[in-house]
Amino acid sequence: MIIVVGIGADGWDGLPAESCRALEQAEVLMGSARQLDLVPASAAERVVWPSPLLPALLALLERYADHDVCVLASGDPMFYGIGSTLVSLLGASRVRVLPHLSSLSLACARLGWPVEQVEVVSFVGRRPTALNAALLPGRRIVVLGAGRDSPSLVAGLLAGKGYGPSPMTVLSDLGAASESVLPGTAAGWAAPAPSSLNVIAIECVAEPDAEPLARVPGLPDAAYEHDGQLTKREVRAVSLSRLAPVPGELLWDVGAGAGSIAIEWMRSHPACAAVAVESRGDRAGAIRRNADALGVPSLRVVEGKAPAALDGLPAPDAVFVGGGATGPGLLERCWSALRPGGRLVVNAVTLESEAVVAGWYARLGGELVRLAVQRASPVGSFTGWRAAMPVTVWSVTRKDRA
Repeated sequence: MIIVVGIGADGWDGLPAESCRALEQAEVLMGSARQLDLVPASAAERVVWPSPLLPALLALLERYADHDVCVLASGDPMFYGIGSTLVSLLGASRVRVLPHLSSLSLACARLGWPVEQVEVVSFVGRRPTALNAALLPGRRIVVLGAGRDSPSLVAGLLAGKGYGPSPMTVLSDLGAASESVLPGTAAGWAAPAPSSLNVIAIECVAEPDAEPLARVPGLPDAAYEHDGQLTKREVRAVSLSRLAPVPGELLWDVGAGAGSIAIEWMRSHPACAAVAVESRGDRAGAIRRNADALGVPSLRVVEGKAPAALDGLPAPDAVFVGGGATGPGLLERCWSALRPGGRLVVNAVTLESEAVVAGWYARLGGELVRLAVQRASPVGSFTGWRAAMPVTVWSVTRKDRA
C-alpha cells in the first residue's frame, strides 16, 4: 500500500494529524525537492522524483515495493496530481490518498467564486494553448500555473484571441505566509508571478469585434487554416452528430484535411481524444496549428497514407472518413478496428465514393443522408443561391465483432 499525502504551501504546520502520522511512520518519502523540504527530518529515506518522472515511475515503485512508502503531492493528489497517476498504474486498492485543500478550492475561497461554476485548465505538463478552448464571454477560468511566467502566457493568449479586457488575478503561494493576490487585466499584464506556485483566475471579457467560438459542432469555416480541403460547417455539424462524441472516447479522423472533425470532437469535452491521419505534410502542419488555435493541442497527428498509417493506433470508438473511401482496404480496416458500439461515418462527394458507400450500406445497413447546402451570394446587384456539391453521409454502428 502506497500512501499519498497532500501538502500545502504552509507545509507541515498545515497538515492534519493523520497525514503527519503517515509521514512519521514511512520508511521512504518520495516527492519533489520542494515538497520534501516541507517535511521535518526523520529516519525515512528521501527519494526526489526523477525527471522525466513517468517513464521511471514504475521501476522506482518496484524498487521500494517492500517498504512503507509515502508520496508527497501538492494540495489534493487526485486533482491533476500524482495520486491519479498512481491509481491508474497500480489500482485504487493499492493506493491510499490523504488529500489537502486544492489550489482551486483555495483560489475560489479567496475570490468568492462557486467552485462548480469554474472551468479549470492546467499548464502543468501541458501546452498552454489548451486555454483557447475555454475562452467564452462571461466564463470564469482558473489556470494552474507551471512557473512564474504562466501569467504572462495567459495574458498573451487572452489578448491574441480578443479577450484583452479580461480581469486577471494571480494568486501565489496559497495558504502560506507568503501568499499574494495580484489583480490586473490581460491587456495590461507584464510581470511574472511572485512565485512558481501560482494560479491565474480569469473572468472572460471579449472585445467588441471578438467572435466567440462555441463548443457545439459547426464552427465557422474561417476558424480554420485550410487549402480548401475542409469539411464545411453544415456538413461538419451533421457528421459530428452521427459520430456522437462521448467523454473519454477516441476518434480516428482519416483523411483529416484541416483536422476540423477531430478538433471539434475534442472540443466537445476535455476527455475526448482523437487521432488525425493525413497523408500530406503541409496539411498535417495546418492541422497542428488549427489544434493549437482552437484549444486542443493534445490532438495526435499521424502523417501517412491510410490504411497503412492506421497500423499500431489504439482501437477507436468512432471513425470518420472524409476522403479516400475508394482506397483499397480502407473501409475494411476502419470497420474491423472499431470497438463494439463504435460508430463509422463516411462522407462521399464523388460518384465513385458514393458507389462504395452504397455497397457498404447494402451489407451493413445504418443511415444514408444526402446533404445539399446552398448559400446566398451576390448576383449582380441582387442576391441568389449558390449550391455547394452535395455530400452523402453514411453512418453505421458496430454492434458486435461477428
